[in-house]
Amino acid sequence: MTPLDRQTLPGPEERAMLRDSLRGFLGEHWPAAGAVEHAGDRDATARLWSGLAGQGLAALGWEPESGGLRELAIAMEELGRAAAPAPLLGAALCNLALGPEAADPTSAALIERLHSGAARLAFSFGELDPDPRAADLMRRGETLDGTLSFVDAAADATDLLVTTPDGIAVVDLSAPGVVVTPTRALGAQGWCEIRLGRVPARLIDVPAQRLDALREAACVLLAARAHGAARRAFELVVEYAKERRQFGQPIGRFQAIQHKLADNLIALEGVRLTLEHAAQAYDFALDDWRYYAQAAMAFAGPALRRAALEAQHALGAIGYAEEHEAPRHFRRVHLDTIVLGAARRAREALACALLDTQDARLPEYDLGEAGNTFREEVRAWLAQHWSGARKAEYDSRPFHDREFDASFALDLGKTGWLGLNWPRDHGGQDRGPMEQLAFIEVMERAEAPPRYGASVQANALIMYGTDQQKARYLPEILRGEAMHGMGYSEPDSGSDLASLRTSAVRDGDHWVINGQKIWTTTWWGKYMFLAARTDRDARPPHAGISMFIVPMDTPGITIKQATTMYDGSFANIFYDDVRIPAENIVGPVNGGWKVLTDALAHERGMVGGGIVLRVAAGFDLLCEEIRRNPALREDPLVRDRIGQLAAEIEVGRQLMIHCAELATSGTTAPHLGAISKVFSGELMERYGEAALDILGPDAALSHRAAGAISNGRFEQQLRHSLMWVISIGTNEIQRSLIAQRGLGLPR
Repeated sequence: MTPLDRQTLPGPEERAMLRDSLRGFLGEHWPAAGAVEHAGDRDATARLWSGLAGQGLAALGWEPESGGLRELAIAMEELGRAAAPAPLLGAALCNLALGPEAADPTSAALIERLHSGAARLAFSFGELDPDPRAADLMRRGETLDGTLSFVDAAADATDLLVTTPDGIAVVDLSAPGVVVTPTRALGAQGWCEIRLGRVPARLIDVPAQRLDALREAACVLLAARAHGAARRAFELVVEYAKERRQFGQPIGRFQAIQHKLADNLIALEGVRLTLEHAAQAYDFALDDWRYYAQAAMAFAGPALRRAALEAQHALGAIGYAEEHEAPRHFRRVHLDTIVLGAARRAREALACALLDTQDARLPEYDLGEAGNTFREEVRAWLAQHWSGARKAEYDSRPFHDREFDASFALDLGKTGWLGLNWPRDHGGQDRGPMEQLAFIEVMERAEAPPRYGASVQANALIMYGTDQQKARYLPEILRGEAMHGMGYSEPDSGSDLASLRTSAVRDGDHWVINGQKIWTTTWWGKYMFLAARTDRDARPPHAGISMFIVPMDTPGITIKQATTMYDGSFANIFYDDVRIPAENIVGPVNGGWKVLTDALAHERGMVGGGIVLRVAAGFDLLCEEIRRNPALREDPLVRDRIGQLAAEIEVGRQLMIHCAELATSGTTAPHLGAISKVFSGELMERYGEAALDILGPDAALSHRAAGAISNGRFEQQLRHSLMWVISIGTNEIQRSLIAQRGLGLPR
């Protein structure tokens, strides 16, 4: 593949227009209500293809300037959601394989017929198909003899393209000696079997490397069509859940349904983003495009089939009536995700990339010019300030002494990076989300102390603080001199923060605070950013909350420290008649809920990114350990597990990038940040469990234990993963948020 001038390729506006236009065309010419009857009507299929060719669809992929793999994937998605059997796959692969440079008469005549809509192409990878049953073919001079199985759209095709060791052979399907037999699959017509008896075949010379790339492109397109079908079924289910009533209320109000649909949305978003990324990498001819395509395939197959099954579960009996749309989408998803080696082959390809090459690492993302430059700047700084004896001494400490390093925080404060995203008029650097991700990525890989700065509190001060508060607190945060804890949770008020009971009562020039906070992590900080009730009778309850900055050396504060199961620490903190100056309130009285949620909104979109970057750094270490052990490296179960984790890390990274891109132009919608956080937090758990499964008992040995692998990192990360699933809003609460805010299901 040759790198292309990205400026000449279609942009997002053109792709949006393509999707809208195609959806409208299919809605008129292949409506869902008549799709079952039309599916067996060859004349209807021919008319549909003729109309699509008239819309320019038959030429997509021929010239990159008019559309590449990204545009083709959109078209395949729309065909999938409409259950339309148009033979776009064959046309797409023909265009991608030949391109404008194909000038021989055979190619030229075929392309002219294809683009006019006169030719309808079926495509088989023949002996390049990983499934040994897909082809039993022999080339005899200029003829082909044998059988092809699992061929898509062949019943309505005029021509067959089949790859051979020498290129692509073109067969006229109306020629004597050709027998096309529809194959019943999943209870309906699915693929076709094609028998060729010494049939003339015109050969088009196509390099083997291009054919190999073409197979990966075909996998992306099939997954895109399956995604379109699964997405349509999911949309039907969401609407059904809003209308279908059981026990006197819509079934979409039941938490079981909400969480099921939230999980489906997370999976579908993961498929969508990884497919888009793979197609973009193909169009841009990036070095790692195959890796991204394989990651998309490895995740998409199982995820889409699970979503299709869950759609049937939620629809109940109406979903398996054949006159309903759902069975068509169920079949499409399953048929398109089990061919060409499917997810199993993709997982093995990922394992090859990560385990069979010394010093292999996950591909590094392009974070844009500013992000890439800043990533190198942070690396250079860490190489100077966080390496050698200093880093070795830190690594030797028990984990609870590695949460915070005061000298490191002060050094970091000299860079100004503790105000990465602050506005410049508050002393910050006003860097964008991609630069923030670059910073987090490098810090995670360097295993630097995880606690520094006070981003949530700084956000609150910048948005709601008085001039005096900003002048006092922001500079010491920026210099790394002061850490702020967060005093939110209480014994009966965790995820339901609106029910908190810690009180703050105005007494002249002071506020008097009484109550208890639990699970407070940065209890050792200089200040506590505390939520307290200032109006007990407020309705709704969250309307009576205010936010305060409480110096932790104030009389009346009692700290009872506890050790966490991940070797960190938190504390129960008791506030007994704690008097703080009246000016320590942040924002208006009784306006603390908005202060808190607005401050958190700036961070929650990045939380999932921080988690997945930690997983990615640990995953590279896991692959290093496996490469050192030939028995593990060659174990097929280990390789399959590594391939699956690699694919899931790509999903997490794409969710991260999506949130960052949205944040570039504004605040990320809460449900999108929740999707990233839920997926990445649970991925961290799966990664930790996999490390122990693969490496065995030695990986369960903790820091300083004899024989512990990698300083006890793997087992410690498993224990630490529990915090990320629970903190910043439990994943169960996040799923409810996704269902209600993202899908519009009733509260």
